[in-house]
Amino acid sequence: MPPANGTGSVIMATRQTKPAANERLVTSNRKARHNYLILETIEAGLVLVGTEVKSLRLGKCNLMDSYARIVGEEVFLEKMNISPYDQGNRFNHDPTRTRKLLLNRREIRRLIGKIQEKGLTLIPLRVYFKDRTAKVELGLARGKRLYDKREAISRRESDRELQRATFRRR
Repeated sequence: MPPANGTGSVIMATRQTKPAANERLVTSNRKARHNYLILETIEAGLVLVGTEVKSLRLGKCNLMDSYARIVGEEVFLEKMNISPYDQGNRFNHDPTRTRKLLLNRREIRRLIGKIQEKGLTLIPLRVYFKDRTAKVELGLARGKRLYDKREAISRRESDRELQRATFRRR
């Protein structure tokens, strides 16, 4: 089927995740889009303890090197670092503990099939509050090779040059 723009070429749009009006971004994993090819995104709830919520509200979270793992019919987030809450004293939590994610059973089964069949992985892309609940956006991802990263960088630079040239022309 020919593309709708009539030029004979396919235009691919990159999807930038913009927070909705009822969402407040805590942190995002910017390196994930550089290191992985994100095929699909899934929203999941986070099971947290009290001081973790307070620390998240202050924005003290790091998603570097974190990933999601499926055990049985449950999904867990590994190596996500939520810094201890300053006024938490003895009620503070372990910063890198394994946290359970809340997904529908149907979604979990579909993810199990995709991960086993195609060799994909689940990477957290961003953590945010939607209304009053903490959510994490997971990306079903495939690792990029070095030449893929170089290609993406050269494409980004050429797009930047093209934008500069069109701006100068005006």
